[in-house]
Amino acid sequence: MQARVIAVSSNPSHTFSKHLAPSITLLAGLGVEGDTHSGATVQHRSRVARDPTQPNLRQVHLMHSELFDELREQGFEIAPGDLGENITTRDLDLLALPAGTELRIGPSAVVVITGLRNPCVQIDRFRSGLMAAVLDRTADGNLIRKAGVMAVVAKGGPVVAGMALEVVLPAEPHRALEPV
Repeated sequence: MQARVIAVSSNPSHTFSKHLAPSITLLAGLGVEGDTHSGATVQHRSRVARDPTQPNLRQVHLMHSELFDELREQGFEIAPGDLGENITTRDLDLLALPAGTELRIGPSAVVVITGLRNPCVQIDRFRSGLMAAVLDRTADGNLIRKAGVMAVVAKGGPVVAGMALEVVLPAEPHRALEPV
């Protein structure tokens, strides 16, 4: 199956969910045009409070729609944009990609994966019990975060549902994704 974008979302205000859009525009070094998390420096409120000069490693939030299927089996109805992602994908195991992976989106846009989204209590405020559903444990007890990945924009361009995603792995040795 060809990995693809199934939905795009944006929100100009600091609320949990993002609004579905017919298209978004990625801006190199900044993020999603008009989105509250767009900027060269960190935009997440708690991170700004700690150090507003930090680089923004969370310019674009990508989520695999297969998580929605898994959550539906647990009784949660989640739609694209509900969990705050900008780009919802299908047929791509985002969580298995190493840090530094390039995702080429459509004819021009490129994002570079920086790390995992670290889910916070806002998820439970959105749907009670959802935080536990987006976390898991490996057989040896390590925490698995399933709430998507974060990326920075290397090359801008428009993104719409239906666009193909091409994966370009970084040079080895690969680094596993960690929360950013």
